[in-house]
Formats: sequence, structure tokens, C-alpha cells
Amino acid sequence: MEELDLKELINMFWTRKLQIVIIVAIFLIIGLVYSYLYVSPEYQATTTVILAHSATTTDGSQETITSNDLTLNQKLVSTYSTLIKSDNVLDEVIRNLNIDKTSSSLQSHITVSSVDDTDLIQISVTDANPELASRIANEVVNVFIEKVANGVYKINNAQVWDVAETPTAPYNINHTRDLIIFIFAGFVVSAIYVLIANMLDTTVKSKDDIEKKLGLTVLTTIPLCDFDMNINKRKGGKK
Repeated sequence: MEELDLKELINMFWTRKLQIVIIVAIFLIIGLVYSYLYVSPEYQATTTVILAHSATTTDGSQETITSNDLTLNQKLVSTYSTLIKSDNVLDEVIRNLNIDKTSSSLQSHITVSSVDDTDLIQISVTDANPELASRIANEVVNVFIEKVANGVYKINNAQVWDVAETPTAPYNINHTRDLIIFIFAGFVVSAIYVLIANMLDTTVKSKDDIEKKLGLTVLTTIPLCDFDMNINKRKGGKK
């Protein structure tokens, strides 16, 4: 495509403003239909686990947390994050709650993330049922803590920091965001359309086009004249 200056570029888009409006309107309608009719609401419940060594001495007093305890907790964050989504934990959660899910399907609805430079682990559960999402999140934490304390590690260093509450609004629906994305996509598609249409348009619209394409100087131009209109005017003026 030949080089265009800013004025020509603006004029190119302005002459096709109707097509641009139509394309953006089509994308806006698609966005409305998608956001309001096709997006199924999903609810997300989140609970937080903190790794803090908890032990008592023989006289019942609390032991002091040492630097070794903190180092151990930090090393266990990634391991615990993996164990939380293990079949061993999720199978027991499914049995305890008596829900009609498999461990693999439940695993796809659970997100485990560690908070940077902390001993905190966040467990988020998504489900179409907001109450079930919170119940699963809390049960996953309870089962995990029990297995850590009485299973392989036999240490009581995982505790609930935040209990998952029942969400009141779906986390995956944001009509404003969806419409902005579709409108932006409409402008992008319309801009591509205008550029391609300009590349394929080989018609000559002005003397400047002739000078650019042929490298010749236009000496004169002949204006267009509607002879039929002039004849009618003359006839209408006769008495």
C-alpha cells in the first residue's frame, strides 16, 4: 500500500464512516447477546490457609516459633498447594459433602495460589451454586489440614485464616467489560476493512491520484456538466 499522510488517512476513514458504524453496531449487538444470554453465571468462594507452626509444651504453654519453622513453612507452600488438589483430598471432600462430582471435575473448579513472599495459600472454588462453592472451599481446607496433621507429615502447621463465605454475585459476568471488548473488536475489524478496501480500490478520484500513480503533471481539468439539466432549465425559462 502506498504511503498515506495523516490528512488522507483521516479522509479515508471519514468517507467510510457509515460502514464503520455498521460494523461496530454489529459487534455491539453480538456482545449484548453473548454477555446477557450465553454466559452462564459462576460463583467463586475463596478461603485462605496460613502456615504457622503450632505446638504446645508438656505444661500446656505455646512454643516459640523459630526461624527454622518459618523456613520449613515457606518450603512447604508449593508442596501444600499441590496436595490440596490431590485426589486423596478431593475424594474425601466428595464423600463428606455427598456431591455428584468426580475428583477430576472438581479439580478443574479449584484454583490454588500462594501469596508472594508469604506463608499464605488461597483456595478458590467456582460453581454455579454459590452456597456449594463456599461449602466445597471450606471442606477442602478442613480435609487438607486434617491429612497434614494426621497423615504423612504429622505436623500441625496449617490453619484457616479466612473462612470462605457464600458469594452474592457471579465473578465471571461483567457486562460493561464485555461490551467494551466487543466495541473495541468492532473498531479493529472496521479499521482492517477500511485499509483493505482502500488497497483494493484502484479508481481515480482526483488529479492528485493521477499525479501519484503516473508521475505526470495535470495541466488542466474539465468540470463535469449535466447537459440535460441545463437544457431543461432553458426550456423552463422560455415564455
